[in-house]
Amino acid sequence: MLKPILLVEDNPNDLELTLIALEKSQLANEVIVVRDGAEALDYLNCQGSFLNRPAGNPAVILLDLKLPKVDGLEVLRHIRNTASLKSAPVVMLTSSREEQDLLRSYELGVNAYVVKPVDFQEFVRAISDLGVFWAVLNEPPPGSARYIRRS
Repeated sequence: MLKPILLVEDNPNDLELTLIALEKSQLANEVIVVRDGAEALDYLNCQGSFLNRPAGNPAVILLDLKLPKVDGLEVLRHIRNTASLKSAPVVMLTSSREEQDLLRSYELGVNAYVVKPVDFQEFVRAISDLGVFWAVLNEPPPGSARYIRRS
């Protein structure tokens, strides 16, 4: 079974555009959508409503910066400070062009920082490229297989 893509996005318009773009990229990976940082942490830690989800990390985490409850930087900090999550690829997908957000994201260990393009076609291309790179082309570290084994 392919690892899912975790999409953490609270803006309904950006969520819809991202899902359309991922669909156009024809990836076979399931996309798990969570709408705030607390829900993302629940998913990543297999707790709350995600207690019984299949074990393993997502192929990639597409993480918005400005989120309700727990912001993207806090989610990223948690991921990088948790042994079982540390190697999960995280792409900050945000509309923020603020230098401090960019610097802070890289200080906390983000793998990539992508500013959401305003133009729809550019947005679709950017998301498609991200999905293909992280879910298909990227070689995960040893021990974190691209596929989830069913127990």
